Amino acid sequence: MLRDKRTIRSMVIIPMVAFPMLFVVIGWAQEKFSGEAEKEVSLVMVYGGEDSPKVVQALRDFPGIQIVPYKTDARQEVSDKTIRALVEIPAGFDASSGSSPANASIDYYDSDTRSELAKEKLQKFFDDYRVHIAREALIARGLPTRLLEPFTVDAKNVAPPAKVGAAIFGGLIPYLIIIFCFTGAMYPAMDLTAGEKERGTMETILTSPVARTDLVMGKFLTVVVASVTTAVLSLLSLGITFALTKRGMFGGAGSTRQISIDPAALVGVVVMLLPIAILFASVLLSVALFAKSYREAQTYVSPLIFIVIAPAIIGTLPGIELNWKTALVPILNTSLVSKEIIAGNHPWTLMAAVFAMTCVYATIGIVAAVRMFNREDVLFRV
Repeated sequence: MLRDKRTIRSMVIIPMVAFPMLFVVIGWAQEKFSGEAEKEVSLVMVYGGEDSPKVVQALRDFPGIQIVPYKTDARQEVSDKTIRALVEIPAGFDASSGSSPANASIDYYDSDTRSELAKEKLQKFFDDYRVHIAREALIARGLPTRLLEPFTVDAKNVAPPAKVGAAIFGGLIPYLIIIFCFTGAMYPAMDLTAGEKERGTMETILTSPVARTDLVMGKFLTVVVASVTTAVLSLLSLGITFALTKRGMFGGAGSTRQISIDPAALVGVVVMLLPIAILFASVLLSVALFAKSYREAQTYVSPLIFIVIAPAIIGTLPGIELNWKTALVPILNTSLVSKEIIAGNHPWTLMAAVFAMTCVYATIGIVAAVRMFNREDVLFRV
């Protein structure tokens, strides 16, 4: 197995390189492009305001916004991302008062980052302008301006760094580890079955004075070791990545957010991954054994990645929680329980149920693999 370059790539090189590259590139791209978007001067059109020069002038003087001449197809230009937003100022805006308030509106492109940033700038402008008008009204009536802010509210983060890291990566980490666990088992399983058929060494092994079950278990344990090794190297790579980056990767420039993953939680994830690695190994051996060649085995095994990805992705979705129903679904249960462990939660009863159910599925897979190896029509397909 160690002489197979494909196995080494999937088991060592990819997990040790993929995590650092993935998170560093994502962090760099997020900081770069979000920083550029925040620094951009937003082009905005203004509709109306002919009788309200004060608000229009204040809008022109507001930093981060550039007023461009109004066009009749202004909304279409927002939709085409030619401009970032359209502000509609009703008639008599400057002359409005508390008894007859005026309502300005902002048209923007939802889900477009730059348009949403322009909307936020405009909302801040109108919030500040509202306070400015109220302050002038209070001064004109001889009232203290502190009435505008009778109290303040301070928000403090009390979540420990481990829980902050878990909130950001709690669903992503189990997803990636499950994928690596599967791919780490995939190539050895194909090589130890279809690969040996193709090389003509399967017959030699079968004629040796070793029980068929022992041969299956030898191949099976080899695949499990490859799968678990890939998962562990992925976790080590992840830990090294966080240790080197430490801070600011996903918090933007100047962020003081600390991101940390509890090492004990990662050990717990590895324990929960053991039965899923056994399940992957048994299923992959059973499926790959049908193939007559390595290439044919790839045809059979490749679609299985979608079966693995689907529940793993569902486990990352918000609102999907670990309960007695999801604890019965293979792969999904491992993803959800891993997410709970990384978050610092330990629902021991559900954890035991997930571990037990995955062991049951893995046992079924092992029995199926042994039966496949005892079928001559499967071993010697022509």
